[in-house]
Amino acid sequence: MSQEVKSQQNSELSPYEIITLKRDGEKLTEQQIKTFINDYSNGNIPDYQMSALLMAIYLKGMDPEETAALTQAMLKSGKELDFEGDLTSVDKHSTGGVGDKASFVLAPIASACGVKVPMMAGRGLGHTGGTIDKVESIPGFKAELELTDFFNMVQEHGLALTGQTKEIAPADKKIYALRDVTATVESIPLITASIMSKKLAEGALGIVMDVKTGSGAFMQKREDALALAKSLQKTAELAGRSFYYVISDMSQPLGHAIGNSLEMIESAECLKGEGPQDLEELSVHLAGAMIYLAGKAKSVEDGVDKAKAALSSGKALEEFREMIKRQGGSVDFIDRPDSLALASERTEVLAKQDGHIERINCKNLGLHCVKLGGGRRVQEDKIDHSVGLLFFKKIGQEVKMGDKIATIYHRKEQSDLVKKIERDIVERDVQISNQKVEAPPLIYETGESLSHKRKELA
Repeated sequence: MSQEVKSQQNSELSPYEIITLKRDGEKLTEQQIKTFINDYSNGNIPDYQMSALLMAIYLKGMDPEETAALTQAMLKSGKELDFEGDLTSVDKHSTGGVGDKASFVLAPIASACGVKVPMMAGRGLGHTGGTIDKVESIPGFKAELELTDFFNMVQEHGLALTGQTKEIAPADKKIYALRDVTATVESIPLITASIMSKKLAEGALGIVMDVKTGSGAFMQKREDALALAKSLQKTAELAGRSFYYVISDMSQPLGHAIGNSLEMIESAECLKGEGPQDLEELSVHLAGAMIYLAGKAKSVEDGVDKAKAALSSGKALEEFREMIKRQGGSVDFIDRPDSLALASERTEVLAKQDGHIERINCKNLGLHCVKLGGGRRVQEDKIDHSVGLLFFKKIGQEVKMGDKIATIYHRKEQSDLVKKIERDIVERDVQISNQKVEAPPLIYETGESLSHKRKELA
C-alpha cells in the first residue's frame, strides 16, 4: 500500500482509496464503511466500484468490528422497528434448506408462550424454498403487509408474518443483487451483514439462528456453518442483542414435504401433534430457545418444556389459526388438507434394492421441486404451489425393494420430466448400502450469548 493512502486512513477517502485499502488487506474504519454504503445507496457510487469492494472483501475478509460496521451501515439505509426495549420480542432465522418449514411451527408455539414474534421472511431462489412462497399457497393470505400494520399486529397480537419490505435495509437488496452476479455470495462477512441488517431492522431484542449444514444447505461443511454462526453471534453481541444459534442437519429434507402447499399441510399436521418427528423436535427446540431469550424460561431446556406444553395443549395450533385469519387467509386446510391446491397427478418412486439409506443428495431433491414449478430459477419465475414431493425415507432407515421412497406431485403434461426425476432419485440422489448406517444427529451444536438487559432479567 502506498504511503499516500496510509496517511489518509483517518481522513475522508475516495471510493477508489477505500477499495485499495481493503484490496491490500487493511482494516476499514466504521466511518469509511458507512460513507461508502451511504454513497452507494444514494447513487453516488457506481455498481462497478461496489463490485470491486465486494470482491476485495470476499478475498481479504473483514474482522468482527468491520462486519458489525457494515451491518449497521446497511441497517441504517432504511427504516427500523422499535419495540422500545421489550425483551419478549424475539425472531428466528434459518439459513435455508429443503423442506424447512419450521418457522410455521415454532412461531405460534413461541407466541403461545408470551413471546412477541415479528416474522419477516423472504421468497425462495434456487433449491431452497421461501417462507413467503409457502404461506401464499393459503387462499387469501396477505403476506405483504405495510410496515406500520406489521408492527401494530405484533404489538397487539404477538405474532405476524410479512415479506421483506423495500423500507428494510434497502442497501442490502442492491448489494445482494451485485453479489449474485459477481461471484461474491460465499463470503461470511457479507452473508452476516446481509442477514443481520434485516434481523436488527425488525426490532427484536433476541435472535435465534438455525444454521444448516449438509448436502441441502448453503454451508455444506460443518466448519463453515460454525464459522458463520460465530460471525452472526459476534455481530449480535456488538449490536446489544441476545443470540442463540443451532447448527442443524440438512443432509436430508426436514420432515417429508418439499413444495409449498405440501409444506403448509405438514406444518399444520405438526401443530396438531401428527407431524414428522424431526420437524417437531427441531421446531420445539428453536421455540424453546426463543422462550428463553424472551425471559419466559430459566433455561433453553425449561423453554423446551414450555414449548412442548403449548404444542400438546393445542394453544400453538390456535395461535396459528388466528394468525392466518388476521392476515386474510382461509384456515380450511388445517382440518381439510385437500382444500389447498395439490397437483392431481401422483407418481410413486420405489426402491430398487434392499438395504439401508446411506446418503441423500438433499440439494437435488430441492432442485427437482424447482423443475416441477415449485421454486424459482430466476426471480421473475411464477410459483406453482400445487407441485412437489413427499420424501418418506431418512438416512439410516432400512428399505426393501419396492418400498415407497417418495411421491411426486405433478401436472399431467410433466410426465417426461417426472420419469427423469424418478430415475434420478433411485439412481443418483438416494444411495442404499448393504451395511447398517448410523443416522446423523438433528442438532450438531448450539451456542448462546445474552445482552446486558437479559442478564439482569435472569
